[in-house]
Amino acid sequence: FFRGTWLFLLLTLSLILAEGGKILVVPQDGSHWLSMRPVVEKLQQKGHEVVVVVPATSLYMKSKEPQNYTVKVYPIPYTDEYLGEMLKTFVNAHFIEQSVWNVVLTSYKSTIEISSVFFTNCKSLLQNEELMQYLKESKFDVVFTDPILMCGPLVAEYLSVPSVYFLRGFPCGMDSAATQCPSPPSYVPRLFLDNSDSMMFSQRVKNMLVNLLELFYCKPIYDNFEELAYELFKKKVTATELLSRGSFWLMRYDFVFEFPRPVMPNMAFIGGINCVQKKRLSQ
Repeated sequence: FFRGTWLFLLLTLSLILAEGGKILVVPQDGSHWLSMRPVVEKLQQKGHEVVVVVPATSLYMKSKEPQNYTVKVYPIPYTDEYLGEMLKTFVNAHFIEQSVWNVVLTSYKSTIEISSVFFTNCKSLLQNEELMQYLKESKFDVVFTDPILMCGPLVAEYLSVPSVYFLRGFPCGMDSAATQCPSPPSYVPRLFLDNSDSMMFSQRVKNMLVNLLELFYCKPIYDNFEELAYELFKKKVTATELLSRGSFWLMRYDFVFEFPRPVMPNMAFIGGINCVQKKRLSQ
């Protein structure tokens, strides 16, 4: 009798523990969403209740696509044509052969322009009172987001919900700063340079100069988001501080292709997650 009772209690407990959670997904448009979508679909298949918030105008986040998760659409003040032109300009700027200095300037200008578009998305979402009220009342367990342009971390902070990040990397080493990972310029290659982790003295000098440049390079990209955070929370919060609130980081890296470096316990490398599983070759 007692053995049967314990078995019943264990089965009941396992069913309770296996119950799916409520997940709010705040994605980033473009190729970021193409990487994230299969994971979102798998979460829904595993029994979780998934809600994805998307702007009315986007590249790949289409609300009419067949899916099993819930999609909440919010209006934004620009057209598909405008978004397409902005993206075309951004992509073209990164495929022009030029000097390192011109790469920095061209990339900087195009990044500022495209980030202003996505800032408009985020502001439209957070100022949509009806939708934000719905999100508050839904009592989500976690926010699953690509944090590259900070909207997901802002929403998670506003809703007081833990966040899980899904990303390939961050400009200017902000991911290292946010997680307090050591990232010495003498060893870790900086943006725009083709250095490896084994550098000559001259390469280390260039790396150090670019590292100093990053202190000024990334700030304008996130200035608008910091101002929006101030409006929401009535206190100054930097982008790095917001980013540091992430509970867990799912990094689309693989040490097979990356140089070894320290990571924190709440960071996991999931480099092969988007690779299609092919059949084994016959003998």
